[in-house]
Amino acid sequence: MSLPILTAVTDSVVEAGLVSAFDRHDLGVTVVRRCVDLPDLLAAATTGAARAALLSADLRRLDREALARLAMSGVAVVGLIAPGDEDADRRLRQLGVVAVITADATAEVVATAVVEATRALTDLAGPPALPAAFSEPLAGLRPLGPGSSAGGVGSVAGLGGIDGVGATGELAQGRVIAVWGPVGSPGRTTIALGLAAELAGLGRPTLLIDADSYGGSIGQHVGLLEEAPGLAAAARSANQGLLDVPRLAMLCRDLGGGMRVLPGISRPSRWPELRPTSVETVIALSRRLASFVVVDCGFCLETDEELSFDTTAPRRNGATLAVLEAADTVLAVASAEPVGLVRFVRGLAELREVVPHADPLIVVNKLRGSVVGGDPRREVSRAMVRHTGREPVALVPHDLAGLDAAAASGQLLRDIAPASPARLAVRDLAAALAGATATSRRRRSTLRRAQR
Repeated sequence: MSLPILTAVTDSVVEAGLVSAFDRHDLGVTVVRRCVDLPDLLAAATTGAARAALLSADLRRLDREALARLAMSGVAVVGLIAPGDEDADRRLRQLGVVAVITADATAEVVATAVVEATRALTDLAGPPALPAAFSEPLAGLRPLGPGSSAGGVGSVAGLGGIDGVGATGELAQGRVIAVWGPVGSPGRTTIALGLAAELAGLGRPTLLIDADSYGGSIGQHVGLLEEAPGLAAAARSANQGLLDVPRLAMLCRDLGGGMRVLPGISRPSRWPELRPTSVETVIALSRRLASFVVVDCGFCLETDEELSFDTTAPRRNGATLAVLEAADTVLAVASAEPVGLVRFVRGLAELREVVPHADPLIVVNKLRGSVVGGDPRREVSRAMVRHTGREPVALVPHDLAGLDAAAASGQLLRDIAPASPARLAVRDLAAALAGATATSRRRRSTLRRAQR
């Protein structure tokens, strides 16, 4: 049976020659529509009449979002480039197009590539791996700080400090830690910022990303008052197939000491710029830039029911869901007061439903006896076990004076108040996540007992 395909080739002579060859010879493919532009191609793909598309690298408005729509329609993509055009080849591969051939290839070669691409899309069980081209630019990067190796990516120790985080051992890529919390300002940004700072202080090159689609504030917390391009610019570059590791490093702000920051959007109205497919690419490349990637997520997990049948419509919470899906570890932050705990229990149930494989670790923030009564550590831990089935991995005291001083000066809590009880609690959490104390089995056991 012949494979139905679409074409969107900017060189009409090349397109006509291929279509004619497919008609004259039985090569296993049949052109069902010659599309004039990208919107025509996307519209034809949604009809289900074709299983593959042959398109030019210079097709106007071709980006990652368009390729994602083709994939959702079950249409495999084969890219055509001019002979010797290395820039076009690199861009297509960075967009995720695996099958790229030159325009002077024979019709037999093109047909074979189309059939193989269709078979690969059909057999694909998960997201495609990053092409090797993504890792090549690392050679030009300088190390972030202590513990980094050639190319700027340090080895990551096993995360055996906290039960359920992972087994010990070296990781080839950086580990992504998503920091999420329900509505009501539980302090997830404070935890994310402190955690990234402490991980960097342990000699682990760390990248902190502000992915809050309702308005990020990490830039202000670290004294970046001017509007930096940050995540929005990285997402745009990823959508256009122009993002690589050096470009991502340029968009980050280097705070020194092995810590980089990728600021988020400063105005909530800019949320459409954070497309989920582009954010996924940014996260994937971030793994190659740092040993730990800490991401501050938005609070909202709900999906718009009116858009549930329109897979191409933008979703405000898509960036948060993309981060949670990609994360190796999810920290769920709760605020230690009655209203905050109730919101957290309900939000955690929603998180487990939306991202069932997340298995979040609970961090209780703003712990104080004035609103809990008795021993706040014991009471809050018991409440968490009773209502969530999980014991908190960290209880962070509410140090209002230290946090206010850090916010007023635009500095990190570890620098402005190194003896702050909140800072010490986050430092212990970072050490457990990084496996910094896991130099021997005895010391790992001691850390686990301390967490209990």
